Amino acid sequence: MSSFLRAAAAAYPVFVQGLALGFGLIVAIGAQNAFVLRQGLRREHVGGVVLFCALADLVLISAGVLGMAQALGARPALARALALAGAAFLAGYGGLALNRARRPQRLQAAPGGAGLGRTAALAQAAAFTLLNPHVYLDTVLLVGSVGAQQPAALRGWFVGGAATASLCWFGALGFGARWLAPWFARPRAWQMLDGLVGLTMMTLALSLWRGAGMGG
Repeated sequence: MSSFLRAAAAAYPVFVQGLALGFGLIVAIGAQNAFVLRQGLRREHVGGVVLFCALADLVLISAGVLGMAQALGARPALARALALAGAAFLAGYGGLALNRARRPQRLQAAPGGAGLGRTAALAQAAAFTLLNPHVYLDTVLLVGSVGAQQPAALRGWFVGGAATASLCWFGALGFGARWLAPWFARPRAWQMLDGLVGLTMMTLALSLWRGAGMGG
């Protein structure tokens, strides 16, 4: 039991870091989130769309972490450079989120439109997910480089945390659309979310900066 508790204690902060990074990157006003919200409001193929978006993130995050871990290998200088670049990216992303909080927007699903069949809904979900170049920067490069720097035994926990963030977010958007849509249509709500995202990203950037040996 004591060995289990020690393993859980070591895995918990890594899982939480992946969860926080995943939420920070995914909680934004964008076409993919608006599409999932639309499907939730129309109650059309919600489960399939949510599952596709969450699984796509899981595959991309896993590929990023495993690929970056293999690429870094025994290259500590490259690992350190990527950690510093990741910290700078997170700090910049956090700064943008805090700036958005000063000029809040709103997330609204596109009104009207014809209903979609299952194949068409999944095809649109794939397009919004995989044709967005930012998804590769976020999941493969950034999340991958951060996850690859975790101890090998804990990388799965990091991936699990980031993937859990995706599943929870898309699930909330899709299945909770009726309740969340009015809230997300309020600029004040996004002001609060962007503020939280900004602070989270700044905290993660500081952690990554210190992990690269720059924090003294």
